[in-house]
Amino acid sequence: MKYALRGINAEELSFTMNRIKMDKDTRFEIKPQFSRTVRRVQENDKIWFLTLEVKVESTEDSPKPFNMKARLVGVFEAEDIQDEMDSKDLVINMTEIVYPYLRAAVSSVTANAFINPLVLPVIPA
Repeated sequence: MKYALRGINAEELSFTMNRIKMDKDTRFEIKPQFSRTVRRVQENDKIWFLTLEVKVESTEDSPKPFNMKARLVGVFEAEDIQDEMDSKDLVINMTEIVYPYLRAAVSSVTANAFINPLVLPVIPA
């Protein structure tokens, strides 16, 4: 199996501050929701798209000081994918490549909003 990263795009980066009343010592539990989608181009089965998304959403049950969404798409070219195991390995490898960019984007967006940066966990290799 051979693969190469051809590009990464930020499909969506959004941040909204929520004006919620809170006590001075209130602590919020921020639990980002993650999703991953993998697509292939029908006309060229060598091209793979990996979409990683993370979001933080405030709800009535679980208020958050902000809403945030970051969605990045990595474009890869892959050859010699022989079986399902190769496909699974490729998806893991693509995720390991794109995730640090998602992590940096989230930290950057939150830091640029003048709040404590949200730092996503590191994925163990």
